[in-house]
Amino acid sequence: MTRHFHIVDVFAERLYSGNPLAVVINDDFLAAETMQQIAAEMNFSETTFVNRAPEKNGGFKVRIFTPTREIAFAGHPILGTAWIIRQHVAPDTPAPLKLNLAVGPIPVTFEDSTGETETAWFQAPQAALGATCAREPVAAALGIALEDIDAGSPIQQVTAGISALIVPLRSLDALRRCKLDLDVFAPLAAQGFPPLVYLFCPQTRQAQNDLSARFFFEANGVREDPATGNGAAFLGAYLLEHRIFSKSRLSLRIEQGHEVNRPSLVLLRAETLAGNHVVNVGGRVISVVTGTLL
Repeated sequence: MTRHFHIVDVFAERLYSGNPLAVVINDDFLAAETMQQIAAEMNFSETTFVNRAPEKNGGFKVRIFTPTREIAFAGHPILGTAWIIRQHVAPDTPAPLKLNLAVGPIPVTFEDSTGETETAWFQAPQAALGATCAREPVAAALGIALEDIDAGSPIQQVTAGISALIVPLRSLDALRRCKLDLDVFAPLAAQGFPPLVYLFCPQTRQAQNDLSARFFFEANGVREDPATGNGAAFLGAYLLEHRIFSKSRLSLRIEQGHEVNRPSLVLLRAETLAGNHVVNVGGRVISVVTGTLL
């Protein structure tokens, strides 16, 4: 059976920037092994598979695969897949458009900006802030000096379907010099810390932005993500929990992807309501390719 697929750039301000995503539209059941093979063929950070027919709750079933494994939650696949559903699968679906992921239903809304491409937003599932980690082994695994890590904020594992280690850095220079060494990271992995590392710092290239970030993850070696929606969602919960901005409501612009020549802009809105961290992550989606799988 011929299957349609689309490639989009997510968190992109222009064509061929942001984080590329392949979205495969399913009319019938595909085996997990086949989906994994297709994701490996695409070789993007993630590839998604969405069923054309909505489920009983009105949401669309979506599965997310990296080149090596299936994952429960990832940010740019949510936005890119929702955009494809809205454009090519079910354009009349009322807002919010709902994606049924392994972590549960995720609502996505679309916000118009005057004279600009609309912004897609997803509300992240509740994130659990977990164990903290000493600076010394993390600095060694990243190839940076101990003083490059901000001692005023913790290195901490955050989880929502998938886990990542949040590492606060002091400068853009330190961020640029980071490179994850999986062999040096191995003792941390043995302690339960995931080889998915989200780094951020308060310095930016563009004055209108608030933070810079990078994200390393293991997939047949170390890969770097051009833009990381789930990492930004984890960061939102982390920033609120530790009151790093001394505010209960945040609206931030996060630069990412410059080190891999894929400049990206991730938007973050986060606030504390009734003791819970409510985090929304947004960005623009640009269509690049439409095709068929043989």
